[in-house]
Amino acid sequence: MKVFSGIRPSGQLHIGNYLGAMRQWIKLQEIHDCIFCIVDLHAITTPYDPGELQKNITDAAIIYLAAGLDPEKSIFFVQSNIEEHSELAWLLGTIIPVGDLLRMTQYKEKSQELRKSPKAGLLNYPILMAADILLYQAELVPVGKDQQQHVELAREIARKFNRKFGKTFEMPEVFLPKMGAKIMSLQNPRKKMAKSEGKESYIALLDSSKTIKEKIMKAVTDPGKEIKYDLQRKPGISNLLTIYSLFSEKSLKEIEKEFKGKGYEDFKKSLAQLLIEKLEPFKTKQKELSKKEEYLEKILDGGAKKAKVLAQSTMKEVSQKMGLI
Repeated sequence: MKVFSGIRPSGQLHIGNYLGAMRQWIKLQEIHDCIFCIVDLHAITTPYDPGELQKNITDAAIIYLAAGLDPEKSIFFVQSNIEEHSELAWLLGTIIPVGDLLRMTQYKEKSQELRKSPKAGLLNYPILMAADILLYQAELVPVGKDQQQHVELAREIARKFNRKFGKTFEMPEVFLPKMGAKIMSLQNPRKKMAKSEGKESYIALLDSSKTIKEKIMKAVTDPGKEIKYDLQRKPGISNLLTIYSLFSEKSLKEIEKEFKGKGYEDFKKSLAQLLIEKLEPFKTKQKELSKKEEYLEKILDGGAKKAKVLAQSTMKEVSQKMGLI
């Protein structure tokens, strides 16, 4: 099965990124034909620093390789190196109604966050994402829960195109992890973990041991002392239990049993130590890769060449069916 997924190069990545996306990539590359992309064109749809963009792209590549992405088992490249992404996005934009884009939840939320008039790129973000997916005839798309609606729109775009011009695109399916599709903020467990919520709200993958401990000990919990998973009544401790479960690979029931009769402080100390231990090998690998600039360029260039062949094949068929060739 062919898999496609992308990650925005938006600076430091956190454990929400790892559990919601990176962890899935590493597992999927062992059993499927995977195409993974650093989506830098998506990164410029919201305010950003042009001077930092290339550094963020490099950092994202290093982090994914450090986490276990294997360029021998998957195709890994930078989106803007393949102009077919933009070309297909323009063509797909001619068949999707503006109303469908205006209904996208993420567009509504981002528009409110920006407060000023949102740019057309933000509105068209889902079309570019659909192009990313359809360009490689992806059948499976591992995403976080917040991107599920965009994949559903990609399916609708594929359906409209196939109906109008003949069978061209595969119908992509969303792949959501059973647990961890949406890790919540440490300071507001009703909101998704994000850098925009402030430094105390997330654990960055490169945070020091001291910082990890401080952030976990300050994490919001709930009234009472019981260590029990209850998403509605105890969202704070439930979020921390989810993180503990995913990093320890223990079930929620096992963890509840382990901490029965203990309080939040004991649980938080144990969670902090777990994160420190699990992230240390990753940080060591990241430091090693940061010194191998030529090696990194070779991987991304090689991935782009492989992706280009697939992208050109799709664009040739699309152009012919739309009457452009």
